[in-house]
Amino acid sequence: MAATGGTKHACVRVRVPSKVNLFLSIRGERPDGYHEVMTVLQTVSIYDTIRAELVGPAAAHPASRRFMELAFTQEATDGVPSDGSNLAVRAAKGLMAATGVGSADHDGQADVPLTRMHLSKRIPVAAGMAGGSADAAAALVALNDLWSVELDRDELREIAAELGADVPFCVTGGTALATGTGTATAQVLTRGVYAWVVGISDDPLSTADVYRAHDQVADDRTFEPDAVLQALRTGDAEALGAALHNDLEAAAFHLRPDLVDGKEALLDAGALGAIVSGSGPTLVGLASSAQHAAAIAGEVRHRFDRVEVALSPAGGPEIISG
Repeated sequence: MAATGGTKHACVRVRVPSKVNLFLSIRGERPDGYHEVMTVLQTVSIYDTIRAELVGPAAAHPASRRFMELAFTQEATDGVPSDGSNLAVRAAKGLMAATGVGSADHDGQADVPLTRMHLSKRIPVAAGMAGGSADAAAALVALNDLWSVELDRDELREIAAELGADVPFCVTGGTALATGTGTATAQVLTRGVYAWVVGISDDPLSTADVYRAHDQVADDRTFEPDAVLQALRTGDAEALGAALHNDLEAAAFHLRPDLVDGKEALLDAGALGAIVSGSGPTLVGLASSAQHAAAIAGEVRHRFDRVEVALSPAGGPEIISG
């Protein structure tokens, strides 16, 4: 729907960070087919952006928003759906259902307000960095503001829990310990800023495939997050690097043996520790400083399709204009 003379606009832009798993332990398979996990999550400064805009006659009037329609666009990104299966679109529809925005029948009324969402991606796709979950969180935060529905972050997290395991964490951001299927989170005390070298592969890994491989190749040991949590409390980067752990790493290496060389390259270049993030294939190496991370990145750049230097924790979804 094109804007016409006299039409009012409202626009909100939200920047949302990616995440890494500093610790991930699989605690068994549930009857519903999902896995119980214990994981320590932290946001890092690689961002996607959602722009949400309200267009149409009387768009600025709150009463008109019960007649909302929704449109979605994105910059061309391989592997990211542009239809109703996109997590950002599902988040928008979940917020509509929870608040009544857009749920009223407008009886074919023409020129009802239209919400346009546009997604700009920097977080790699199917890479273990919660790109889709971050986009869903950004959509919830942006539309909560755009539509003036005034839900707090806890209420947004309740909607987020219906969308996916990492989405509730992405609504809050920072550093958290997640349990169950990953939707139950508790914020973790963290001191200091951490610098990471992020090695990104253009060849994605399916989370479902990695979990299936884990069930085949995993050993029976159970790991605890205590060392990671202690390192975060004290701001000890060396201790954190030594404590990084991911139960899914062996499965990711089983499916993608080339990732072993990537991890070894990070460690040989001086990383304090290196780990597959989530279900991979992204590898992250912890450095002692941003300058150290830049030096490591220069040495390993040829090993990956893309290398980023990022800082953590990176907060949560942030409204950067409105």
